[in-house]
Amino acid sequence: MTKLISRRNVLRSTTLGGAAALPLPFLDCFLDNSGKALAATGAALPHCFGTWWQGLGLTPGRWIPDKAGKDYENKAELKMFDRYKHRINIISGTKYFLDGRPLETHTTGWQIASQGGIPTGVNSGPSLDSTIADTIGKNTRFRSLEISLDGSRASYSKRAGSASNPSEPSPLGLYTRIFGPGFKDPNAADFTPDPAVVLRRSVLSYVTDERKSMMSQLGATDKARLDQYFSGLRQIEQQLDIELQKPAPLAACTVPGKVDETKTGREVGEVVASNKLMSKLVAQALACGQTRVFNVVIGANGLRQPGSQQNWHMLTHEEPVDDRLGFQKETTWFIEWANQQFVDFIGQLDAMKEGDGSVLDRVVMLWQTDHGYARTHTMDALPILTVGNAGGRLRTGLHVPANGDPATRVGLTIQQAMGVSLKNWGLLSNETSKTVTEILA
Repeated sequence: MTKLISRRNVLRSTTLGGAAALPLPFLDCFLDNSGKALAATGAALPHCFGTWWQGLGLTPGRWIPDKAGKDYENKAELKMFDRYKHRINIISGTKYFLDGRPLETHTTGWQIASQGGIPTGVNSGPSLDSTIADTIGKNTRFRSLEISLDGSRASYSKRAGSASNPSEPSPLGLYTRIFGPGFKDPNAADFTPDPAVVLRRSVLSYVTDERKSMMSQLGATDKARLDQYFSGLRQIEQQLDIELQKPAPLAACTVPGKVDETKTGREVGEVVASNKLMSKLVAQALACGQTRVFNVVIGANGLRQPGSQQNWHMLTHEEPVDDRLGFQKETTWFIEWANQQFVDFIGQLDAMKEGDGSVLDRVVMLWQTDHGYARTHTMDALPILTVGNAGGRLRTGLHVPANGDPATRVGLTIQQAMGVSLKNWGLLSNETSKTVTEILA
């Protein structure tokens, strides 16, 4: 190896800023007559994927519909979804398999749901959203966007290895990241590449050019570690290449007025305020082609009502079941409140109009949780929801009982629908090659 680039040099070259820009509205003239494809190319508007992670499950007897298939009726804890019932699938009766491993409450469930199994040690495979992003997000500025609604950096999105993709907890931070320096108006007549992006791209190319020489001097373990590192650099390089190209026009693209800083935290009112802003920003990011994959964490475990000393998580364990009602009254209030936040998020995607439809028409969101019943930490009878048909890739309006099958069936189905090339997914007893065929279009 004849040349060295220090970490300081790389950091210095990647911290240069760019110019801010404001976009024009996403005009109907950019779409075909139906509003479902780009008029210039005939290409369909790109399908998108999102996750909504809501821990602490639902209440047995209060959500599973009595009827399978179409024309089911939502029970109490899903009643707020009636408006979107024709766009929602309910999958009941799935299970997380432990394979003799100890249950790490509120952790094991999300590991299986998002990564297909319980990892060994600190390393694991990527979460399914990252796999999907590697398939559909290569030509977007952000391969994925992660947000949390409770003011934390909590995230269930992971690349391979031990690192999570941290969530953005601030609406202002999300606005700045999407529409601040570096944003390129897809509908602007003129386009000039940002010199700072050119410089970052050239530095990364320089590092890539040195890869072969460096790799020849390393042992097998270091080669594997460095290969993973350079794979990450190649992905960054691909993202920078996108920023050096004029974006395709997108008719629904509008940018909101600047978002004011808001107080974030775990009181329910703060979460409601964050959700209103964050959901609009995500909808606008999708409409402007900034990303095709997003992940939302509502942060159920620590949420509390104003003045209360008990949070949602504590209530699942300490609140007695009401003898008259047959369920935990305060816990159930949180469940129904959180589900309403999800409905409100969906509503913002539906409110972002594109042609004769909306952004929601090309999105599928996956709602998952860590336990079937949080009070006793059950790992079966899990509730799973999908919302949207991803531009016709899924059927909707169905209740599908899974009868004890691994929950990874749903993850496999969604990944295949998003174009990921895989025939099976999961680890040990959670591995499956069986898709939910009822919802595949």
